[in-house]
Parts: sequence; structure tokens; C-alpha cells
Amino acid sequence: MDLILQLLFTGIGIGAVYALVALGFVLIFRATNVVNFAQGEFSMVAAYLMVVCVELGLPYWLSFVIALAGMALLGVIFNLGVYYPLRHRTYLPVIIATIGASILLANSVLAIYGPQPQVLQGWFDTPGIQLGPVYLDSQYLLIIAVTIGLVIFNYWFFEKTLLGKKLQATSQDKEMASLLGISVSTMIMITFIYSAVLGGLAGILVAPVLFVSIQMGSTIALKAFAATIIGGFGDVTGAIIGGLALGVIETFGAAYISVPYKDGFAFLVLIAFLIFRPQGIFGERVAEKA
Repeated sequence: MDLILQLLFTGIGIGAVYALVALGFVLIFRATNVVNFAQGEFSMVAAYLMVVCVELGLPYWLSFVIALAGMALLGVIFNLGVYYPLRHRTYLPVIIATIGASILLANSVLAIYGPQPQVLQGWFDTPGIQLGPVYLDSQYLLIIAVTIGLVIFNYWFFEKTLLGKKLQATSQDKEMASLLGISVSTMIMITFIYSAVLGGLAGILVAPVLFVSIQMGSTIALKAFAATIIGGFGDVTGAIIGGLALGVIETFGAAYISVPYKDGFAFLVLIAFLIFRPQGIFGERVAEKA
């Protein structure tokens, strides 16, 4: 039982990172009807920005602020340079453009910083606390706390604020939102900024747990994308639940079945959902008349 509780805590911590990136996938999809396959690279870029700022001797909190500000700027550039020129095209060219942007970001960081993985220290000097039989790592506690805080914030923002309602209206019907006086381009810009910041935040939070490397973005993105499908594509709650579930499944699979194949468990679950429930946990079947 002690091991199960320990694995559950670790799985929720890892799953919370997947949930944050998956949330970025969902927000972009709802706003633009395309999948941003560069979402994982936002996490990688933010982690490297943190490493650079810390190595320059800046305080940790200031490095964090600069990294998130850099991600907000990257969100603006991404929107203007990748999505906006193709906004009137079908979804396929936009998806290809996001894949190209993902490759560009990864190789740009590789050219600037090199292939050597980097280590980023955590927020706290105390590595963790012992609570009965379970060791609570301080970084995992921070990840879980931030994720809970963001879930509450998202609910308040999208349900209780005027800007949040405008963003929802834009995601549901751009043409009608425009007729009601909502600036659709501004709402999409805000969505890209918020999505980039979410991805960057996930990368910064998980960086002290993992090595900061070029591959970390693609690994997180693939699992977050799987979490999005499992939860129900386009559903915010589904993205969060799917991310947490994948983290727990991956952790238990590594402990009881195989560590080398732990990355494969998420995709086995994904395949099972695609076969037996392709609409995901919270998705609904859509019927179309011929």
C-alpha cells in the first residue's frame, strides 16, 4: 500500500504537467480548429530560457518572470507568423506549418545551446517532506498546487469574466462573434499567448524533475496530445483528467511492468480509446446526415 500511495503521488505530479500542455492544445483547437503541434516546444523553449537566466546569475523568481514573458512574446510571434497568414486556408496547411515551426524551434535551440542536456534547480532548498509512508517531493507538490490553481483560475476566467466569455464565443462561432462586435483576431491572439504561457509553465515546472533537453518538448507534447484525445478533443475538463490519468498509468506501468517501455503505456491506452471510445471520456458522438 505504501508503494501504491507513493506511485499515485508521483503519477499525479507527472500527469499534471501533461494536463497543462493538453490544456494548451485544447484552447488553440477551440479557437482556431487546428492542432498546434509546436505546443510541446513551448515547454522546451521556456525551460532553456530559465536555464540561461539562472546561469546569468539572475534571481530565480526574475528568471521565471522573464521566461514566461518570453513565452508570451513567442505566442504573439507564433500567431502572426504561423497561424495568421494561413487563417483562411484549410486546417491541413496550418497543421503542417505548426509542425514546421516545431522543428524550427527545436533546431534553433540545438544550434544555439548544443545537444548537451542541462540541469535546472528547483524552487525549494528542501527536497521534500515525509508524510507517513509517502515521500512528497517538493517539486511535485509545486506542480500539483500550480495545476489546481490554474484549474480554478480557468473556471473563474472563462465563466465569470467578460473577456473569458468573449474567448468562448469566438471559439464557438467566429462569424457570429464578429457580428456581435468581438475582435476575433484579438481573441485568437490572446489564446495563442495564453497557450504559450501554459506550455512554458509546464516546461519550467517539470525541468527540475527531468533534464532540460531538446527532446523534452516532443515527449511531453505526444503524451499531452494523447491525453487530449483520451479526455475528449476540445474538452477542457477532459484534457485535465486525461493528463492526470496518463501520468498515473505511466508511473504504475513503469513500476510493475517495465521501465524501458513506460513511454509506450500512454499510447496503448490511446489505441484502446480510439478503438472502443474514439470520442474520449467527455466527448460526444457527432452524427451527420449524408
